[in-house]
Amino acid sequence: MSPDARIVLVSNRGPAAFERDENDEFVAHRGGGGLVTALTGLVHHRDALWIASAMTDADIEVSRLHDGGSFDYEVDDTTYHLRLVESDSEAYDRFYNVVANPLLWFIQHYLWDLSNAPDIGANEIDAFEHGYRTVNDDIAHAVLAEIGQDEDAVVMLNDYHLYLAPRAIRRARPEALLHHFIHIPWTQPDAWRVLPSGIREEIYEGVLSNDIIGFHTKSYRRNFLLCCKELCDLPVDFEAGTVEFEGREVWVRSYPLPISADDFRRNAATPEVQEYEEEVLRRRREHLILRVDRADLSKNALRGFTAFDMFLSQHPEFRERVTFVAHLVPSRQDVPQYVEYLEKIEALVAVINHRHGTTDWMPIDLRVRENLPEAIATYKHYDLLVVNAMFDGMNLIAKEGPLVNERAGVSLLSENTGAHEELGEYSLSVNPFDVQEQADAIHRALTMSEEEREWRCDGLKRLVTARDPGDWVDDQLGDIEAKRRQAAGGGG
Repeated sequence: MSPDARIVLVSNRGPAAFERDENDEFVAHRGGGGLVTALTGLVHHRDALWIASAMTDADIEVSRLHDGGSFDYEVDDTTYHLRLVESDSEAYDRFYNVVANPLLWFIQHYLWDLSNAPDIGANEIDAFEHGYRTVNDDIAHAVLAEIGQDEDAVVMLNDYHLYLAPRAIRRARPEALLHHFIHIPWTQPDAWRVLPSGIREEIYEGVLSNDIIGFHTKSYRRNFLLCCKELCDLPVDFEAGTVEFEGREVWVRSYPLPISADDFRRNAATPEVQEYEEEVLRRRREHLILRVDRADLSKNALRGFTAFDMFLSQHPEFRERVTFVAHLVPSRQDVPQYVEYLEKIEALVAVINHRHGTTDWMPIDLRVRENLPEAIATYKHYDLLVVNAMFDGMNLIAKEGPLVNERAGVSLLSENTGAHEELGEYSLSVNPFDVQEQADAIHRALTMSEEEREWRCDGLKRLVTARDPGDWVDDQLGDIEAKRRQAAGGGG
């Protein structure tokens, strides 16, 4: 791929979240989430324009200041070339709060309790037609305006918010090279049967309008191919990872996302982290268990705490010797299921602390707040890291924790996280629904020999540092160049 080829990144959430300060001037903070972290690595690697939704009133004002066009803005010593896309507020609300979250998110994490939900009626269908489709069209129009007639431009779309945009771009620019990375799990065919057939077909036609579709794992890649075969009756080559759609060969690939070890180590060495470390060491008991998560249903915090409750009941000799520190960042509190889930977490923790606690010992230290330096400080000193997600696209916490841990900490890792494909050998693998197995894994971790702990810790550190985001980007750009050669008749 030519070094001069223009790259256009496209996502719902952008790298900069704008707000007004006390002087009524616009300031930007780094956008949250693993997707922004991953794509910022690409920006460091290659010059790129980033197109994203204007998600807040301040975002909209900034977009209007630049007449809806692109502009440069510096955030955390990185200069981004941005274009923020304004959509109708009602359309965006339907797009985000009815279709993307929870409908698609729940499908792609197997979260629906199908005996009770969802009920897909006029409201959901209207939200898809006049919300999800509208915002995707808005994004597609912005992409088309930016790439113009540039024959070398590469459009790299991201995630489940933008399944329809590739179709609109393809219709206007049939020769455009479109790459779509999906950062969350891709579920098996039956999960998608929840959607009305017309909506499902439109989503698959949208995704298959890309030239290359990327996932974090081989498992999700395989699931997507299976869906194309069973739901869409398309010719699929599982070994080659290809789907034939409308006379084109679509490549389906897996690109496991690494972390930037150097950047994360620098973050772990800051004075702010070190100050929190002093508090961690002052308060820790003989053993420290840690989880760091968003308070998302897919992260499975309730079963993690239930397993700890069982562990304490079955091994009372550990009472007053172990503390379970849980950093949970509130998530999607405008979605009723998430509000209820966080309430259930807080109630369960209160029950467990009452059942097992003493006058000077609280078994679970629940911290419902976003404080990355505090979390990193705890990463460095855990004996066990709990990552028991029901399903997860990747889960970078499973990589960040072992990287900076200084106590030969053990990882309890759900077999349904994307990270498990890489890290399973050196982790304590668990079924996320089997709370007894998780309780047993907690006991095994806290009684494990130093030799085994060191072996597992060294293995995890070696795997986590083997690749960096630049390698992840290079793998994708290499396939983009190969696809372009194939389209030009030069072979794959």
